[in-house]
Amino acid sequence: MLKPKKTVFYCAILFLVVMSCTSKEKLNKDHLVFRYNEHKNIGSLDPAFSKDLADIWATHQLFNGLVQMDDQLNVLPCIAKNWTITDSATTYTFHLRKDVFFHKHKLFNNDSTRTVKASDFEYSFNRLKDKSVASPGSWVLNKVDYFSAISDSTFQIKLKQPFPAFLGLLTMKYCSVVPKEIVKHYGNDFRSNPIGTGPFKFKRWEENIKLVFRRNNNYFEKDTKGNTLPYLEAIAITFLSDKQSEFLQFAQGNIDFVSGLDTSYKDEILTADGKLREQYANDVNMIRGPYLNTEYLAFYMENEVNELRSLKLRKAINLGFNRAKMMTYLRNGIGIPASGGFIPKGLPGFDDAIGFTHQPEKAKQLVAEFKSETGIQNPEITLTTTSNYLSFCEFIQREIQKIGIQVNVDVIPASSLKDAKANGQLDFFRASWIADYPDAENYLSLYYSKNFAPNGPNYTHFKSNEFDAMYETAYLETDTEKREQLYTQMDSLVMTSAPIVPLFYDEVVRFTRKEVKGLGINATNLLELKTVKKVND
Repeated sequence: MLKPKKTVFYCAILFLVVMSCTSKEKLNKDHLVFRYNEHKNIGSLDPAFSKDLADIWATHQLFNGLVQMDDQLNVLPCIAKNWTITDSATTYTFHLRKDVFFHKHKLFNNDSTRTVKASDFEYSFNRLKDKSVASPGSWVLNKVDYFSAISDSTFQIKLKQPFPAFLGLLTMKYCSVVPKEIVKHYGNDFRSNPIGTGPFKFKRWEENIKLVFRRNNNYFEKDTKGNTLPYLEAIAITFLSDKQSEFLQFAQGNIDFVSGLDTSYKDEILTADGKLREQYANDVNMIRGPYLNTEYLAFYMENEVNELRSLKLRKAINLGFNRAKMMTYLRNGIGIPASGGFIPKGLPGFDDAIGFTHQPEKAKQLVAEFKSETGIQNPEITLTTTSNYLSFCEFIQREIQKIGIQVNVDVIPASSLKDAKANGQLDFFRASWIADYPDAENYLSLYYSKNFAPNGPNYTHFKSNEFDAMYETAYLETDTEKREQLYTQMDSLVMTSAPIVPLFYDEVVRFTRKEVKGLGINATNLLELKTVKKVND
């Protein structure tokens, strides 16, 4: 029998050993957990509702589709191992892998999982089109005539007419495969009980507090060396709504990654020319690249305001301010000054020589000609924006006033701006367009006359028969090079009429802790975590 003192001694030793093991275990687990914050919250984990970037980032970890996109915007196989395109580019036949399994669930038989079949895609696509589901992604299949499961491993899609960007559309999370029996079981609650095929599986969601995914040990993809993906054990997502608090958590090492450049911390982490400040250089990596997002000002072409109906004044506004200076002062150099058209840098069809550069004297001359021709000696316009872009609009206001145009800036809520621009209630307003899919057609659709808002994305109500003819021709052009030339010609035609003022082509900027390896960057700002590791140097 142990004496009391020895008992206390051995208990103390045992306690230290247990605590040591627990600390090591916690360290090891932490080493395999990728942590990030989602300040915009997440609305649904159902891929049929993956409209916002926050939802897309989350569902991308849980679900797969027929195809996927790499960081260079190439469409690659995913659940479909290969495909053929026939019948003048209208019939797509996909051959599926046979080693893709849904995440385990008690409703499945045979070890609580099952393989994906072509009939699962037929169900998933029908669900996307189902009006009772009301998916915001139903438009993705608008150009589809029919689709069907030819066999368990063959899925076929027939288009109404050729559409060169179709494979890119299929990479969207809307087109993910979901299991019928699970969706039917949960109904609307599938949003918080997702079962997919992705590299991670759903574990726990305390809405507005924390979301946790765990590694899917049955995942079908491997790296180039044959190692099973993913490398991480888990993903942990928090929901701090304040961007400054999010950055503080990152600076303290409590989260591994921050995306974007918010005004609350841009000067804290970056110099004026866009370089990491010295105090962060040892702990933080910054990666940046083109983002398929064009920030711009738009004129409503059917307005009754003389100033805005004038091509000369619209051109004068385009020529009247220094975009490079604006980017340096307001964005610490993050973003590409827009000297081209509406198509952003990073997409085929982009041409940086078709737009406007800073030419204040020419701008003043155009304003003088307008005054002489119309008799309006004090031209005045109102620019409507949201508070997030007030600094940009005030910068432009000051610059444009120097060339002789009075600019009033009206700030309204984002929801009001969205509704008003869709219904033609604003004469001059700030806007942005982020690509739904990586093809310039997505941008040029904003100037096709059959897409007038509110029934389409043509918010300016720009109309050109020549443009419409080229736009329709591009649909039928299967030669990639010729189609890109058409895109550039269309973009140039739009800029000749100046229905917009391109401000800048955005950039993706990501800050990671040094121990994060393998986090890439892409022009759609998709968060790809299946190849990410955390390594202590």
